Amino acid sequence: MNGFEFQCGTKMIFGKDKELCVGEELKKYGASRVLLVYGGSSIKKSGLYDKVIHALKEAGLFYEELPGVVPNPRVSLVRKGIEICREKDIDFLLAVGGGSVIDTCKAMSFGVYYEGDVWDLISGKTRPGEKRIPVADILTLPAAGSEESDSCVISDETIPMKTGFGSPLMRPVFSIMNPELTFTLPPYQTACGCMDIMAHAMERYFTRTPNVEMTDRVTEGILTTVIHNLPKALENPQDYDARAEIMLCGTWAQNDMTGCGRQQDWFNHGLEHQISGFYDIAHGAGLAISFPAWMQFLSDKQECIPKLAQMAVRVWNTQMNFENPRETAKEGIKRLRSLIKESGLPLTLSEAGIDKEKFELIADLMTDKGTHTCGSFYPMNRGDVLTLLQMMA
Repeated sequence: MNGFEFQCGTKMIFGKDKELCVGEELKKYGASRVLLVYGGSSIKKSGLYDKVIHALKEAGLFYEELPGVVPNPRVSLVRKGIEICREKDIDFLLAVGGGSVIDTCKAMSFGVYYEGDVWDLISGKTRPGEKRIPVADILTLPAAGSEESDSCVISDETIPMKTGFGSPLMRPVFSIMNPELTFTLPPYQTACGCMDIMAHAMERYFTRTPNVEMTDRVTEGILTTVIHNLPKALENPQDYDARAEIMLCGTWAQNDMTGCGRQQDWFNHGLEHQISGFYDIAHGAGLAISFPAWMQFLSDKQECIPKLAQMAVRVWNTQMNFENPRETAKEGIKRLRSLIKESGLPLTLSEAGIDKEKFELIADLMTDKGTHTCGSFYPMNRGDVLTLLQMMA
């Protein structure tokens, strides 16, 4: 394992009815003027909105509201939020929702103190400064892990382009996590969220860094826990224990504890961001298509087979074929595909209604027109990306 530094400063408040304490918790961190950011009507239908508003009023906090966050969150709403923060002298951002809502707040928090357009920060043109408005969240969709991560991803729907930025100061101050708030998630969203969680774990798991047994084992534990509990949550959406396990996995898969001291890959997330930037597919659904195809592509690469086979044995409980470990690797991929299919997610781009029109452009964007490779576990050149996209079709 390589030498490393690690910091994860988000306070986790986990359990039933914990959202009721949000007002007093905000006051502990000095909040006085709060911008409440959320998506659509779901938090109102569930009753969560009323609970949050009551808690803010009980704590004597001024608040403004910014609804309208959508999956693949838009920079246009980030800009609108920045204007509200400046006009109303907002000193704390409260995200109520999933990763899209939290990421919107994260981008706003730094954009308020940036004199130019916030897209400069998001696209990497300019590095974020040291000043930001603190963010807290009430999590309703375990998936992105944004409740403890140090990064965010935002889309510019006018280009289209989906990308992001990060900072050690970007992690939320606290995150309220009540598994009961996920009971009303539709099966498709539950499955998409679990695929995103698994992808976060696998982006770190597939590494060339040697001697990472402890973090390998932790990552395998996250993967096996999701695999075990996803069918339970789909069968009984109000299974608190299954929902709780999935929610914890979502946080641990993305707070980077399993990435300590190892090179990480992130090819599949980069590819999915390109695809969903053009086609607005759900992030988890895009990853459900790309990851097994990528693993299948790598199963022909001798240097990649040992890790693929290790995952097949430790995560999917396959028998190790020592004479032909590639067959072991392929069996693990087969079992991943089965889980995806049984969960109701697409396995091909055509199933998701996506054609081949943008393949050349996506390959150009991924590799800067073939001038560099992407990914670290197996560096993918432009031709490799095109081959993979054909496999995904």
